[in-house]
Amino acid sequence: MTGIGVEVGAQAARSRALAVLRIRGRALAVAVLPAAAEVILLTGGSTGHLVGPGWSAARWVVGVLAVVVLLAAAAVALVVARARPAMSPTVPVPEASAPDLYRLVRDLAERLEVPAPSAIALTPDCDSWLEDRTHPAHGPPPRPAHDELAGPGQGSGFGAHRRAVTAPVLVIGSPFLWWMRVGELRAVLAPVVAGTGPSAHPDIAAARRFVRGLDAAVGAASTPGRCPLTRAVCAAVGWVARLLLRGCREHAALMERGVAAAAAERAQAVDYGLRIVAQEQVGLAYAGWDRLLTRVALPAWRMGRWPARLDAGVVAALTELSRRDRLAEGFASRLGERPACDLLEEPGAVDEAASLLAARLFHGGPAECGPDWAPVDWQAYPEEVVDRTWRADAARLHRVLDSLGVRPTADPTAPEPPGPTLSRVLDHLTETAVLEAPQNTPQAADGEDPPQGPPAPDDESGTGGAAGNEFPAEGEAEADTHDDTDPGTERSAALAAGLTAALAREEAAAPRGATAAGRAPDSALWDDATLPLFPLQPPRSARELLTDHVTAMVCCAAVDTAGAAPGLDWLDGPSLLLGGVRAADLAPKVLSLIEEGDPGPLRDWLAASGIRPEKPVRLV
Repeated sequence: MTGIGVEVGAQAARSRALAVLRIRGRALAVAVLPAAAEVILLTGGSTGHLVGPGWSAARWVVGVLAVVVLLAAAAVALVVARARPAMSPTVPVPEASAPDLYRLVRDLAERLEVPAPSAIALTPDCDSWLEDRTHPAHGPPPRPAHDELAGPGQGSGFGAHRRAVTAPVLVIGSPFLWWMRVGELRAVLAPVVAGTGPSAHPDIAAARRFVRGLDAAVGAASTPGRCPLTRAVCAAVGWVARLLLRGCREHAALMERGVAAAAAERAQAVDYGLRIVAQEQVGLAYAGWDRLLTRVALPAWRMGRWPARLDAGVVAALTELSRRDRLAEGFASRLGERPACDLLEEPGAVDEAASLLAARLFHGGPAECGPDWAPVDWQAYPEEVVDRTWRADAARLHRVLDSLGVRPTADPTAPEPPGPTLSRVLDHLTETAVLEAPQNTPQAADGEDPPQGPPAPDDESGTGGAAGNEFPAEGEAEADTHDDTDPGTERSAALAAGLTAALAREEAAAPRGATAAGRAPDSALWDDATLPLFPLQPPRSARELLTDHVTAMVCCAAVDTAGAAPGLDWLDGPSLLLGGVRAADLAPKVLSLIEEGDPGPLRDWLAASGIRPEKPVRLV
């Protein structure tokens, strides 16, 4: 039954590939049709059959049309041939640095009776695929002597001469190598490697090359920064390429679906029982990878540090998840088996390269290390990232309070403390007196909308800087649930708007992205100007920013006055350690202060933890 399924999928893929090639042939026929008509007219005139003033005029008109159409067709063909298709940013893995991994893949390809991939690369994502990296300018592959499909005993069933075509590159998700065992990785890669058979068939390879060339031509034609004449020519070429691409879209999708079905059927005979377990590990690895990036890596990237061992961190995060989650507790028992990263000669160097690429893709960091973009080990993460993040946020919070004209103490007659204190923040968010800042807006009159807080400093729009479009709507929504005359709510809104504007100015001033000089050779086909390609989180709202900054101030006070320490939770990211135990109950107290203006739960928690809010804290 497996052989029948493979043949059915192969026939479906090949028929759709021929449909794509027929569209290419029709486009070529349309291009040469005026030229063919001109040949007929010239031949008729030379033989004395098509003579007269009318035929002479027709020969001139058709000749000019043929020249224009041929030039346009040549321009389109040249753009399609020279346009370089987009290539996924990956970390190349030479065979010398991973001989065991290459041996595993070759053995797997031999069991599946398909060509082995030409190379292996890693991607900082939980996915694996085959990628054709042969340039279209290399020309079409040699066609076999006949078009009949090979039988079951002749290999993959995608053509007897499949080895004449260069095999694609196998791209493997780097988290798989660290979390999966060797047998699980082989089971996961089986259906992917099985796809090299269809990739080697001349018709399918030609159809894919044509579709990828059209896609690359559309992208090349839409590149900005050209003169008007060049833009006009590129617009015409792009229109033709898009027209052909729309005609090929359905056939190309059905072709790839047939290829996937045939590859899945062929892989059924390889480690079928283990594949079920391995697919569970794929879902678990994806969950752990996403949690590690958003909760652990993102705070470090924002501080100008990038964790150099993200893949090793996945193992720690998933092991912690297995300890906490009853449904995943059995997965940790697999860790005694040989991990797939042992197939690499230098797993640490590969992990570091994949971690830097992940920082570029998901955050837009530079391509190389520098004074403001340095790697950080997991042992130094609490001190280099967590503590610095808290103190930077606390410093920004006090700068915004200064710009709002908030006194360091609630009592105007009291002597000012020598440094910033947590009491200043608590008093500002809870006191019932009117602010002394000149930017303060008047109280709302009866029947009028409540004020949304004063504009942030240096903000000419008066709507909270970068958050000006979302902050008024947020304030209107909160007006339904909070008292319009509650000064604490107004202070929270004003402080949140100031923090949003200050953070937006800092991010706008910080240099980000990679320069052209810092591009690696294998990344020259993807545009660094669009970084980050896959942003992890949307911009934080004003209320979320205020919550993070107040929490950071509390943590700074805990570290400086109560002997607490910054810590790292593999699933939740930065955490505060009180007596070596994670303080998991801090967030509700801070939310009660910000959303309800009630400082009671937070003050009780501070007193119980031995934290003194009136003591100055150290800022960066």
